[in-house]
Amino acid sequence: MGLLTLVEDRPTPSAVYNWRVYMCAAIASFASCMIGYDSAFIGTTLALPSFTNEFGFAKMDPNHLALIKSNIVSVYQAGAFFGSLMAYGFAYFLGRKKSLWVFGAVFIVGAGMMLGASAARGLGLIYGGRVLAGIGVGGSSMIVPIYISEIAPPAVRGRLVGIYELGWQIGGLVGFWINYGISQTLPSNHAQWLIPFAVQLIPAGLLFAGSFWIKESPRWLYSKGRREQALRNLCWIRNLQADDLYIVEEVTFIDAALEHQAASIGLGFWKPFKAVGRSRKVQWRFFLGGMLFLWQNGSGINAINYYSPTVFKSIGIQGTNTSFLTTGIFGVVKTVLTIIWLLFLIDKLGRRKLLMGGAAGGSRCMWFIGAYIAITDPASHTKNSQLSGGGIAAIFFFYLWTAFYTPSWNGTPWVLNSEMFDSNTRSLGQASAACNNWFWNFIVSRFTPQMFLTMGKSGCGVYFFFASMMIASIPFVYFLVPETKSIPLESMDRLFEIKPISRANKTVLAEVRALEEEFRHDADGAGLSVAKEKAMGHVENIDEV
Repeated sequence: MGLLTLVEDRPTPSAVYNWRVYMCAAIASFASCMIGYDSAFIGTTLALPSFTNEFGFAKMDPNHLALIKSNIVSVYQAGAFFGSLMAYGFAYFLGRKKSLWVFGAVFIVGAGMMLGASAARGLGLIYGGRVLAGIGVGGSSMIVPIYISEIAPPAVRGRLVGIYELGWQIGGLVGFWINYGISQTLPSNHAQWLIPFAVQLIPAGLLFAGSFWIKESPRWLYSKGRREQALRNLCWIRNLQADDLYIVEEVTFIDAALEHQAASIGLGFWKPFKAVGRSRKVQWRFFLGGMLFLWQNGSGINAINYYSPTVFKSIGIQGTNTSFLTTGIFGVVKTVLTIIWLLFLIDKLGRRKLLMGGAAGGSRCMWFIGAYIAITDPASHTKNSQLSGGGIAAIFFFYLWTAFYTPSWNGTPWVLNSEMFDSNTRSLGQASAACNNWFWNFIVSRFTPQMFLTMGKSGCGVYFFFASMMIASIPFVYFLVPETKSIPLESMDRLFEIKPISRANKTVLAEVRALEEEFRHDADGAGLSVAKEKAMGHVENIDEV
C-alpha cells in the first residue's frame, strides 16, 4: 500500500471523495481558526509593550501580575466550557448548521466588545468579551467535529476531521506572528494592540457567512424524520444519485442505527442521558474521551500556546521581539507538521500508533529541557543576551518536542472523540469531550504563571511535570484505546466490545466487509428488506446494567 492509499470499509465510488465534502469541512473549520488564533495571539499580546504600558503592568508585583494574566486567559476557557455544554441542546433542536450561526454570532459580539477596552475603561470589556468569545468557540468545538464526522466517508474521516485541526494551526500561525509583525512595523500605541484583537473577527465572519452555504448533516435530518431533505443532502455531499447502491446502502445503515436507537433507548433530548446512566460500557467511553484531553493538556501544549513568552524566557530567550520571533517559528513548525499529519499519517498509521509514539518522543524532549534549566537557571542570567551551547540544544529539543507532539496529541484526541460514540450518544459524547477539553484547558491556563513562579529554578519543575504526564499516557492508550481507523460510525459499539484492544480494528473491519458482501448480494436480488434486517444485526445493543 502507498502512503496515500485509503482503507475502505466497503467498495466506494470515486465520486464520494469530492470537493463538496472537503469544502463543507473547511468552512465549518473556520471555527477552529478562531480557537487557534486566540490561543496564539493572547500570550504575545499580554507581553506587547503597548498593551502592558496602557494597563500599567509594570507597576504590579509579580504575583498580582501573574493573577491578572491568568484571569485574562482563563475566563475564555471558562466561557468555552459552558458553551460546549450549551451546544448539546442547540445541536439537538436546531441542528449542526444553525447552531454554527448562533455560536459564530456570539463570538463576533464578544470580539467586538474587546475592542472597547482602554486605560480609562480598564480590562472589564476584555474580560466580558473573552467570556462571550469563549462561549462561541466552546459551542463550535462541540459541533464542528461531530458535523464533519457525520458527513465524512469512513476512509477519509480522520483526514476530514483533521481539517478542523489544520484550521486550528492556521489560526495559531497567524496569531503567533501578528504581534511580531506589528511590533516591527507600527508605533507602540493604543491602536497597535487593538489590531490583534480585531483580527479575531475575520475567521468568525467567514464561519458565520459560510455556514449559510454548507449542508445540514443528513444523519441529523434522518433523526428528525426529514427524510427527503436528508436524502437530497446526502446525494449532494456524496455526488451520487439516490438510486446508487452506495447511497442505498448508507441510508439503510443509518435507518438501522436509528431503529436500534428507538428500540433501545428511544428518541428524545433526555434519552442519551439515560443511556449513559444505565450502561457502564457507555460510561467507560465517556471516561476514555475525557481522559484523552487530560493527557493532551498534560503534555504542556496550552502552557506554551498561552504563555509562550514566559516559556521562552525560562529557556533563556531574552527580548520581546526575539521571543515573538521564536514563538512565530514554533507556529510555522506546528502548521507544517499538521499538514503532514492530515495528509499522510492519521488515516494511514491510525490513532494509537501516533499517540504512543508522540508521547514517547515528546517526553524525552521535556526531560532534557527541564534538566538544562535546573542545572543552568538561564532566566536569571539577564545580562547575557547570547544563548549558550546548552541553551541552543534546549531550543532544538523544544522544536523536536513540537515535531513529536503536533502529529500525535494535537489533533488526534478530537478525531477519536468525533467517532468513538454510537448514534445513541454521539452528540452528548462530543459535548462531554469538548467540556473536558476546555476544563483541562482552563486548569492549565489558570495556573501556568503560578507554576513557573513556584516549581523550581526558572520553572524547571513544570517541564518535568509535563514529561511525566506524557509517559503516563502511553500505557493508557495501549491498554484502553482501540484503533478506530476506517471503522464505520455504526460499528463503534462492536469495536469497543472486542478484547484484546490491539486486535479490535482488524476484527471489526473483517466483519464489516463480510456484512457488505451479504448486503450487496441481497441488493442484487432486489431483496433490500432482507439486507436491511442484516444491517440491523450489525448494530449492537447497549447492555443494561
